[in-house]
Formats: sequence, structure tokens, C-alpha cells
Amino acid sequence: MGESRPSQYTFTVLIEQDEDGYYVATVPALKSCYTQAKTLEELYPRIKEVIELCLEEEKPVPMKFVAVQQLEVGA
Repeated sequence: MGESRPSQYTFTVLIEQDEDGYYVATVPALKSCYTQAKTLEELYPRIKEVIELCLEEEKPVPMKFVAVQQLEVGA
């Protein structure tokens, strides 16, 4: 018997905006799971789609959201 998968997952999604104005979403619990769009309205359905695609290929790493922190580091 294979492992059964939960019917629902909850993921933390990090959304940032790049220098060209595109919104970039990444899902830390799934390796290489990211997408981008010009608007947030376009981004949200793409996030769900890419998560579904990533779940076909890999099992999520259990993670618990703790905080978001921005750090500035001089080069």
C-alpha cells in the first residue's frame, strides 16, 4: 500500500516584488516551487496551480510559520 496524502495542505507563501515590478511567489515548504505575474490578481491562481504541480513531484517539508524579517546587509 502506498502512503496516503492529506486532502488539504496549508502553505506559507512568500510574495515579493522584483526590480521590474513583477510579483514573485515562493513556497518554502516545496523545493523549487515558485511563480511570477505582473499583477497580484494574476499571481494568486498561478500560486495554486504551481503548488498542485509541485505536489505531484514531491512531498512537502513540514514547516511552521514563525515570522518575516527584512535585513539590510552592506556589501
